[in-house]
Amino acid sequence: MKEEMNELLIEETNLINYLSNGLMHEFRESFMQLHPYDQSLFFEKVDQEIRQKIFHYLSPKEMAELFEATKFDEERYEFYLKEMDTVYAADMLSYMYADNAVDVLNELGKDQVASYLSIMDKESAQEIKDLLHYEEYTAGSIMTTEYVAIPENSTCRSAMTILRSEAPNAETIYYLFVVNESHRLTGVISLRNLIIAEEDTLIKEIMNERVVSVLVSEDQEEVARTIKDYNFLAVPVVDFEQHLLGIVTVDDIIDVLDEEASDDYSKLAAVSDMDTFDKSPLQAAKKRLPWLVILLFLGMMTANLMSIFEQTLDKVALLAVFIPLIAGMAGNSGTQALAVAVRGIATGDIEEESKMKLLFREAGTGLITGLICGLLVIGVVFFWKHDLLIGILVGTAIFASIFIATLGGSFIPLLIHRMKIDPAVASGPFITTINDVVSILIYLGLATLFISSL
Repeated sequence: MKEEMNELLIEETNLINYLSNGLMHEFRESFMQLHPYDQSLFFEKVDQEIRQKIFHYLSPKEMAELFEATKFDEERYEFYLKEMDTVYAADMLSYMYADNAVDVLNELGKDQVASYLSIMDKESAQEIKDLLHYEEYTAGSIMTTEYVAIPENSTCRSAMTILRSEAPNAETIYYLFVVNESHRLTGVISLRNLIIAEEDTLIKEIMNERVVSVLVSEDQEEVARTIKDYNFLAVPVVDFEQHLLGIVTVDDIIDVLDEEASDDYSKLAAVSDMDTFDKSPLQAAKKRLPWLVILLFLGMMTANLMSIFEQTLDKVALLAVFIPLIAGMAGNSGTQALAVAVRGIATGDIEEESKMKLLFREAGTGLITGLICGLLVIGVVFFWKHDLLIGILVGTAIFASIFIATLGGSFIPLLIHRMKIDPAVASGPFITTINDVVSILIYLGLATLFISSL
């Protein structure tokens, strides 16, 4: 591993020397031997002066391959495009697969997008315009229009001719989608089956008519689930009349899964967008502050509850010692249940019929864990403080708090999901804060009820 890192550092040093000394031939010979992903890593590391030379030494087509090899941070796309000559940038975008070009243009302002589209060749510009019209986070927004479609009445010989013609521009050729005269999707044939079939065989005789497809308006998470469930490399995208509009490939789905996972993790942490390390403290604070302010006011409810039970705490000061323990146990158990529920919804494991099963299971889990923790606390408090009544009070409060928190942690995301809202917004900090309020209310409520016995 160290040897590979050392070789990479030496390679990067050589590339910078070639660029600094204007040795274009040496730079191209060395740089073009790298994988496009490694090229993109080098591109990100160097400063603007070096990048300007890279733009001069690489063609727009070569730069397009570099841009497609990795996903830069959203704000970096605009930054890099501004460094390029406008015509060079437009040419580079036209060489990219249409769906990837759309991903880049979606990070720019409308005026910039219009400017680049006006410079591109008409065919590329039209493909990109068509994709830009689809709603974000749908199959239409992530599909590519570079695919191979074969007429169902053609022979295998003519299909191979079409394939040879279309393959250089297609994103994948492992699946060939079969259409009728109206361009409606009627079947699919694998490249393997096409190659081994007799040349005069009609495509409709050997195609698979049971095609799994997704609607252009379908959510990208559902598309990802379809590709995962069927183990596809690509899935066709159709409209309501089964017209073939494009395909979604597995590499796009990997990006979707990464994006959705980051988004869910951000929401579970009560952060609007996952921070990147190059953000300034001010940018990071602006994203986090709104959530923290909301949680601050929710936390004030806990402080208000403490003041309501002030007389109880004055009479038995020992009760205050166990407040963090009870609130913490409730928050932890609620967050565990929340993670299980959100994951089940996100992966599609939880269907309508299994929601009640999940709630009953979590209720049982809450009863068991709450009972065991409650009994343990009773024993610990009795041997620690030599007060059985306080132990029973704390143990009962922990039992009730864990049970309610576990049930709430699974019920709240299911309720939010039913309301057509992303269940990840039932984030850990929100669940924890709500459970703090509930657990303290239970604990001090019980203490007030039995104050005369304490």
